[in-house]
Amino acid sequence: MMKTLLTAFLCLNLTAAWSHAADAPSKSDAPPAPPVPKLQASAVPNATPAADLMDPAKLTEKAPETYRVQFDTTKGKFTVEVTRSLSPNGADRFYNLVRAGYFTDIAFFRVISGFMCQFGIHGDPKVAAKWRGAPIPDDPVKGSNKRGTLTYAMAGPNTRTTQFFINFADNTRLDTMGFSQFGKVVEGMDVVDKINAEYGEGAPRGRGPDQSRIQMEGNAYLKKEFPNLDYIKSVTLLPAEATK
Repeated sequence: MMKTLLTAFLCLNLTAAWSHAADAPSKSDAPPAPPVPKLQASAVPNATPAADLMDPAKLTEKAPETYRVQFDTTKGKFTVEVTRSLSPNGADRFYNLVRAGYFTDIAFFRVISGFMCQFGIHGDPKVAAKWRGAPIPDDPVKGSNKRGTLTYAMAGPNTRTTQFFINFADNTRLDTMGFSQFGKVVEGMDVVDKINAEYGEGAPRGRGPDQSRIQMEGNAYLKKEFPNLDYIKSVTLLPAEATK
């Protein structure tokens, strides 16, 4: 029962967490996909995923103590600054995802006005399956889920993988639920505020995307059934001097 509730969370059942501490950002429990052979990278859009993205174990480099990344989205650009000391495991995973080019054509699939926007399930089901089986250990909560902060969605202890959310408001109730923020939007929060929220909460509680279907069908499902979703075009690591 608890796992089912947390699944809806992953949807970032932050909706309830928003009003009730029982519901918080979390991930879906879609069944694991069968092993997929490694494939060569390609420059063609929607082509075979790069080999590194198919092997999370190779993407474990330690992140700098502080770094900035720029999100280029269908609504515009914004910049996030990550502080490793706030959540070392989380900062390292995000850093490696950025460097590997993971965030290409990634949907903001759960956007709840006044609460948060969630993203991070890869549009290619083969890639999504690999990362769904590669969780990282939890980090103690050292910061607070205030407006503009970046945090992992999760489905219980030690279940963080590639799903994230940006807080639209001060959602400090999430701090006591184990949601360890590790970065914050330092430029372009007005862009984040414009991310399309017309679909709201995900299925089955709302009319938005069903997270298990995203995992199994990818962007083909999202672009057919929810054509107005906003997407991340890319996330780029900025030069070290940008953090000074």
